[in-house]
Amino acid sequence: MQLLVSLLVLLPLCLATSEYQQLKSLAAAGNGLIKLDSISFDILTSPKRSWSASIQLTALDKRRKCNPCNQFDPSWNTVAKVWSKVPAEHRDNHFFATLDFDDGPTVFQKLSLSSAPVVFVYPPAEGPRKPANGKLSPSKYDFSNGFEPGPLAEHLSKHTPIPIPYQEPVDWARWATVAMGLIGFAITLKMISSVFLNRWSWALGTVIVSLVMTSGYMFTRIRGSPYSGADGNWIAAGYQNQFGQEVHVVAFIYGLLAFSFLMLIMIVPYQSSPQRQRLQVYLWTGVIMIIYSVLLSLFRVKNRGYPFKLFL
Repeated sequence: MQLLVSLLVLLPLCLATSEYQQLKSLAAAGNGLIKLDSISFDILTSPKRSWSASIQLTALDKRRKCNPCNQFDPSWNTVAKVWSKVPAEHRDNHFFATLDFDDGPTVFQKLSLSSAPVVFVYPPAEGPRKPANGKLSPSKYDFSNGFEPGPLAEHLSKHTPIPIPYQEPVDWARWATVAMGLIGFAITLKMISSVFLNRWSWALGTVIVSLVMTSGYMFTRIRGSPYSGADGNWIAAGYQNQFGQEVHVVAFIYGLLAFSFLMLIMIVPYQSSPQRQRLQVYLWTGVIMIIYSVLLSLFRVKNRGYPFKLFL
């Protein structure tokens, strides 16, 4: 009678040990990943388990046309392979497994699953790693984090004996793009360095900035003035109002007037041909008078009653 009692006590322990060894063998044969069917799923999720498990439920057969399953599967295999490299005393206390729908449809029915992929993490039901709150139901991975292995490894590390030592692989394509961009920038900089080092380039830039600023750019920016009026007008009445388009027009007028004076002062006197010199005097003098006429007409529009005009 005593022998019978001893056998009844030792039998569950032997069965549990046998199941544990079977899972270790399956994990070793699958390079860290157990390929499940209905029977091995029940063994892995046994209510007497002293181990934890991460299980992917998927449908990889082409007939199922499950694109998310095929997109996520490489990430799952990557994390499982990384876990297979940790020391045995930790690795053998947490198993990675995959159950395909075609290998265990009854499991999908039992779990009421109508879509895939799904990842469940089962905590230990016995032993020192058993949840303190006694909750043994599996937790579900949230795919809002994406299908990448990094977020997956970070989430599963909360349930493994030690964190999963996953590291993002070096993105050689990204580094190559950065290197090519730097080389291209250096070559471009060398080609246009003569432009940046030329004093006339800086002089032209300074003149343009000065023209834009003195034409009211900051005035319109500070006040948040619209580019043009609601009725399509680009001139705002009154000296305390200005549209963005006015800045461009006024800057162009000031710039053209300044350029005309420079031509008369710096270019025309050095013309060797009297006829060409006379023609350019007439040309630039006419430009000045016409543009000044436009400028005065602009003042007349800005301030009703402005008494002076030239041609317009």
